Amino acid sequence: MTTEAAEAAGALQAHRPMLLGLAYRLLGSRHDAEDVLQEAYLRWLGVDRATVTEPRRYLSRVVTRLALDRLRARQKARETYVGPWLPEPVPTEPSPFGPLDRAELRDSLSTALLHVLERLTPPERAVYVLRTAFDLPYAEIAEILDRTPEDCRQLHHRATTRVHQERRRFTASRAERERLLDAFLAAARNGDLATLTSLVAADVTAWNDGGGRVRSARNPLRGADRVVRFYAGVYGPRREWTARRLELNGEPAILLTRADGGRYTMTVTAADGRITGVYVVGNPEKLPPVV
Repeated sequence: MTTEAAEAAGALQAHRPMLLGLAYRLLGSRHDAEDVLQEAYLRWLGVDRATVTEPRRYLSRVVTRLALDRLRARQKARETYVGPWLPEPVPTEPSPFGPLDRAELRDSLSTALLHVLERLTPPERAVYVLRTAFDLPYAEIAEILDRTPEDCRQLHHRATTRVHQERRRFTASRAERERLLDAFLAAARNGDLATLTSLVAADVTAWNDGGGRVRSARNPLRGADRVVRFYAGVYGPRREWTARRLELNGEPAILLTRADGGRYTMTVTAADGRITGVYVVGNPEKLPPVV
């Protein structure tokens, strides 16, 4: 590596956790986020860096624009995805995205929120992430997206309204989610339908992402009865599973491993003492070896 390339790599590396976190929040895929950072490095290597007074700001603009291009390009591919799509789980102990010392940084990584962000337009998603997770002023966001500050303010308002409509269903604390997740899995493994029913909201929804590569429900499961019977059947007493607690996307999660080696991650959302959403990822392409 030349001295020039080493200096460019060093400058990028200094901001890598933040940039990776930005790309991941925009794309919901660690693999795609890494690809975006590699492409950003090539752009950074080719620019006259003497003219760049704020490398972090410049690189944030490049990463955001590259991620949005990728987000738009994959929308058609998503139409052929088999079953529900959920973000790729990422271990966050330790966090590859830098310190998650602010609630906004941690919450903006959650599986449930990233799933909600999939329903926004790419510009709405970008403004929401840049403003909410990274607290950037509208003037800087406008520069990144090549829009006016007022336009960005309106995009953020629309995105926040849609997100808050969904987030009313997941207001429980981390400790409460941990308790409910453990209790839900224990009741499912015991085939205890009564306890399972007492743990979930009447309008609970479960998403299972197998990507067509493993057996999984191909449509969201809605309502307590369907959710309870499905998971009691999958994880019941006659099924062989091992379970391990871990942290994924800044939230409590469980890794479930079948006797044949198949692996699934599970997280939940909750409100008012009951589970409102169950998120299970089994697509092997989304589960790195470290999980």
